[in-house]
Amino acid sequence: MTSFIIRTNGLEFSFSKREKILHSLNLDIPQGSIYGFLGPNGAGKTTTLKLLLGLLKVDNNPITLFGEDLARNRLPLLRRIGSLIEQPSLYGHLTGEENLEIFRLAYPCKKERIGKVLKIVGLNKAANKKAKAYSLGMKQRLAIAIALLHDPELLILDEPTNGLDPTGIIETRDLIIQLNKEFNTTILVSSHLLNEVEKMATHVGIIHYGKLMFQGTLSELQRMKSRFTTLEVEVDDIENAKLLLANDRPVKQVGNFTLHINIENRESLAVINSILVQNQIKVYKLGLVNNDLEDLFVQIISA
Repeated sequence: MTSFIIRTNGLEFSFSKREKILHSLNLDIPQGSIYGFLGPNGAGKTTTLKLLLGLLKVDNNPITLFGEDLARNRLPLLRRIGSLIEQPSLYGHLTGEENLEIFRLAYPCKKERIGKVLKIVGLNKAANKKAKAYSLGMKQRLAIAIALLHDPELLILDEPTNGLDPTGIIETRDLIIQLNKEFNTTILVSSHLLNEVEKMATHVGIIHYGKLMFQGTLSELQRMKSRFTTLEVEVDDIENAKLLLANDRPVKQVGNFTLHINIENRESLAVINSILVQNQIKVYKLGLVNNDLEDLFVQIISA
């Protein structure tokens, strides 16, 4: 039986009566998973994470963490969670080690934990370097080190690769995978970088305008790609081609002479080619487009 470390039951939230941010959100995040929480900017990701951490309040107690009601057990539950929401708060004039010492006293935890988390995030050699001299990726890893000081069971990260260069993205992604595999840390990571989530997540939730459009394992999401096979066709007469093909299938113009057509199987490819040729439309290109998660995301939220 699956043990869920985070569950929400019809979670709703609004900053005013006029605008609802979240609509009946039912999250089920398994223990030991890396849960990729995907959505464009403004979809409600950060608001959801703040609610899970008790930074925003909600009526009717729809959130359970570790099987317990968040509203009734907030402080004991938060001691089991590490988080990084929005930008890391660091003291630039202090070294990496000194930053960790300040937060260690706040938690509190043993002093030797500082060296351990620095090694985990790969900053042990930069421990005595001022934080203001860190690269953006190093600052992000230091912020994650702070979140790990008290050895949390659950780590909540809000857009941890946002603004990073390719090297920083890879380092942060590898760290997330390492934390999950070596320490069995459950990680909830929000992102709009779909391809990055695909490389590290075990489970995925897709949110759009505050509504959960998909939730399941990464493999379940990837299997959905077969439902959204896209054919790319380049022709000499785009308008007539659209009229001929748009009767019983979705057709989208993506260039002056190029169409994208959703098809159910490879046999449809031959049928479409035959229709165009029989109507004296020249076909210059005909082939399947490899859908990635971004293509799939767009089609899910447009359904």
